[in-house]
Amino acid sequence: MQPGIQAAKAALRKQIRAALGNISPAVRAVKSIDLCERLKPQLRSARTILFFAPLPGEIDVWPLLEEMVPAGKTAALPRFDPVTQTYRARRVEIPAGEIVSGKFGVREPAAGCVEIPLEKFDLVLVPGVAFDLSGNRLGRGKGFYDQLLAKISGVKCGVGYDFQLLEKIPAEPHDAKVDFVITPARTMKTAG
Repeated sequence: MQPGIQAAKAALRKQIRAALGNISPAVRAVKSIDLCERLKPQLRSARTILFFAPLPGEIDVWPLLEEMVPAGKTAALPRFDPVTQTYRARRVEIPAGEIVSGKFGVREPAAGCVEIPLEKFDLVLVPGVAFDLSGNRLGRGKGFYDQLLAKISGVKCGVGYDFQLLEKIPAEPHDAKVDFVITPARTMKTAG
């Protein structure tokens, strides 16, 4: 790890978190609906999709998970494995009944949900603090999603608000990249 890059990442995380904290629930709801509509064409063409559970303040893709399960899609969420200290994908068939609060307070599938091998996904929706035009992703700083994305197949699609898509963000070689970034107003194939 390079100290200069780590400091730049920390500063950017702080800046974006402050902006996320200033979004009203009403604006979040409208932007989330816009983003979900923009994501639907990608979801229709995928069979096996890895979703994520948004944290407070993040754009909300949860309604898509609830919509895709009855539509016959194989939908999954990451679940933290305390033994390996990594995330694994687990299928969600009944969103209202199979979700628990995980290690970091993030919603995740219950232990009894079936694990899906990471190479089986057609589409992966990827959260992030920020993304850039080259496909770099700035996560929360613990590296868990980078480890997951390094092993996963399928199209990796970063999702967030428009202000989370920047021209360039600080990145290191171990940082996972995304193939697309979708915001409420844009769908962009990255240069990465």
